[in-house]
Amino acid sequence: MNRVWWKEAVVYQVYWRSFMDANGDGYGDLQGLMQKLDYIKGLGIDVIWLNPIYESPDKDNGYDISDYYRIMPKAGTMEDFRKLLIKVHELDMKLIMDLVVNHTSSEHPWFEESRSSLDNSKRDWYIWKPGNAGGPPNNWRSYFEPSAWTQDERTGEYYFHSFAKEQPDLNWENAELRREVYRMMRFWLDQGIDGFRMDVINLLAKVRGFPDAERPEHIDYLGNNPGIHDYLQEMNREVLRHYDIMTVGEIPFVTPEDGLLYVAESRQELHTLFHFQVADDMPVWNLARFRHIQATWHEAFRREGWNSQFLNNHDHTRQVTRYGNDGAYRVESAKLLATMIHTLPGTPYVFQGEEIGMTGVHFPSIDDYRDIAMHNKYREAVDKGEEPVRVLRDLQPLSRDNSRTPMQWNGEQHAGFTTGQPWIQSNFNYAEINVERDLAAPDSIYAYYQRLICLRKMHKVMVYGDYADQSIGEAHVYAYTRSLEEETWLVVLNHSDVQQLYELPAPWKERFEHAQVLLGNYDGPPSKDRVEDDGICLRLRPHEAVIYSFID
Repeated sequence: MNRVWWKEAVVYQVYWRSFMDANGDGYGDLQGLMQKLDYIKGLGIDVIWLNPIYESPDKDNGYDISDYYRIMPKAGTMEDFRKLLIKVHELDMKLIMDLVVNHTSSEHPWFEESRSSLDNSKRDWYIWKPGNAGGPPNNWRSYFEPSAWTQDERTGEYYFHSFAKEQPDLNWENAELRREVYRMMRFWLDQGIDGFRMDVINLLAKVRGFPDAERPEHIDYLGNNPGIHDYLQEMNREVLRHYDIMTVGEIPFVTPEDGLLYVAESRQELHTLFHFQVADDMPVWNLARFRHIQATWHEAFRREGWNSQFLNNHDHTRQVTRYGNDGAYRVESAKLLATMIHTLPGTPYVFQGEEIGMTGVHFPSIDDYRDIAMHNKYREAVDKGEEPVRVLRDLQPLSRDNSRTPMQWNGEQHAGFTTGQPWIQSNFNYAEINVERDLAAPDSIYAYYQRLICLRKMHKVMVYGDYADQSIGEAHVYAYTRSLEEETWLVVLNHSDVQQLYELPAPWKERFEHAQVLLGNYDGPPSKDRVEDDGICLRLRPHEAVIYSFID
């Protein structure tokens, strides 16, 4: 397997509108990010992933782009961006940007032309169909709406949108459209950015003919359709291969075997991907399910693919709330989840705030939420007669706003994020959970992340080591090895609120007296007991994580 910089990197995701506000308008911005680059560098980060900053009406927090070449005023200016990029590179970090080319804003000039008449030259840049029996062309749902189609009064036809009606999908079958997208990609790469995180990139190809779906509520028909690999291989030939960059595709609805088609080194498409078998398909912690997911993806990718490891981002609830314990064991749980993500095969991603153990929120009213997807689901359910209080309660745990509240810098008003009124409320616990407190504590979550990331830079086994599960059949303990040449790590994790016993499997029990503890989230390693047949059993405290090193 090739060894390259992006495999060894740790990526920090900046959801800029909630990161740091420099001008007091309530929105984070590029100048605010510049003020905090030393903080990110201090964590040990190699790559910053910046969510969309392009011109946008902001119906979906920047994922509805109206001009790919301009910066959204809320974020700043092109001059701000260039200064940011220079400073990132001066700090020996890299910056990747969101590439959103499945759809644009309905206010993009391309769409305004496309909708203007049936024979406009850009009509075919989007997907238009006549209605069927007085309704939409088919029964497909979108991510955010009951139908993937909206009728436009100007021509009477329907346009297709995988997300909100304000986000019409581009027609990738149109070669002229593709050439324009590639021109835009080259523009940003020539500015000096270091790659792209590609938003829902596997949705570009649509099912030919747009037939009705047997189960329209299962929207996997939106992705991984014939033609997608032709588009990505063309994109690679025309743009990507000409730059030393990192590409990561957001690819829902994908199996390990299909995922390899996107990232196998021999296929010349993308470098790596985000799959969602955890984040989308595992609403609460399920160790057996998680273990199976890790095993199948490792087996599929071990020869020529590369994975990504994450448990939360701007679309998913904060990991310590969803998959850990954000109460009595918040600190221990946050450190355990970090240990796991950074020692499993693939590139680890840190979402802003997870490095201090930020938690999800429960706002009292739907009016406190800003998530367009949540509001649409709420309205649809209430319109069907469901009880509003129950609908809100059901939607709260997985609302995207759980991860979008302002970064908690200190205990001052609005968590030190802004001197104005924030675009979304801060989490109510910012006085107890904030950067200032973590930086002052030597045993903080932030300090633990620093040590983890430092280990990755010092030990290639953490990056390239083979993976083997050592805890088959365990209900609460997840243990696995990473092995490279003469070095083997054993990672042991207790995913529970109570003490667990873990008996070391052979051959590790014979070698255990010579094992070195590299890192743990408690003071001192777990105690060990001798059991029958000369076995060794570890007594793991609640949410304990420990990394052992064995050198041959």
